[in-house]
Amino acid sequence: MKKKLKGAYLLVSALLIALLHLSFAFGKNVFGSHTFAAFAPDKTKTDSLSPFAGGKSIYDSLHLDSIGLSRQAFEYAQKGWNKLLQEGRLSNPAVLAIVDFSQPSSHKRLYILDLKQYKVLFQTLVAHGRNSGKELATSFSNLPSSYKSSPGFYITGETYNGKHGYSLKLNGVEKGINDNAYNRAIVVHGADYVDESYASSQGYIGRSLGCPAVPEKEAQPIINTIRDNTCFFIYEPGVSYSVRSTMLN
Repeated sequence: MKKKLKGAYLLVSALLIALLHLSFAFGKNVFGSHTFAAFAPDKTKTDSLSPFAGGKSIYDSLHLDSIGLSRQAFEYAQKGWNKLLQEGRLSNPAVLAIVDFSQPSSHKRLYILDLKQYKVLFQTLVAHGRNSGKELATSFSNLPSSYKSSPGFYITGETYNGKHGYSLKLNGVEKGINDNAYNRAIVVHGADYVDESYASSQGYIGRSLGCPAVPEKEAQPIINTIRDNTCFFIYEPGVSYSVRSTMLN
């Protein structure tokens, strides 16, 4: 009798184990209508272009503080970049360009980052508008003929050859802040006055009519890296820009 009970017990146990294995295999609970969550690795953490993929920010991974980039500038850039990415407006989502106007123009304050490969592609000089200030850009405008820089988020456009040679058009995406950039001909271009020799002699590099001009020898590779729908962010420190930006609020 004991042997029969033991055999029946083993048979029932085997059936229960088989049923449990089937429920996990097919993702359904045989004792109800709920489904089990799949036990697969979360690939989004490794495949995502998020600057916080893997639990550590690109800012910290690349030690961007040690090469001068403001943490707030990066965090603002990341926030707007992520919004543009979610809206499907970026054709080149791995690359992010940041101009950090908390730094004087004698510093290499243009940073071009590869968010997928965790690389600093470029760090170089960049000019601000002649009426925005001398060493620092402190005054900004969206108006034609203001000769001032405009802060905020841009999406890069097409390239062309103009009076400054190979150049890149910028489309400002923030109404009232930089949306006149295209009509103002605010573009990325090379300029001989964006040079360390100017900074050494006068304490600041030459200034533009509002364009983020870069060194002539670096203009073509920079433009080719960020052309055609890449996020380009000009950071203005303080609250004047941040409180008005719909990209940040």
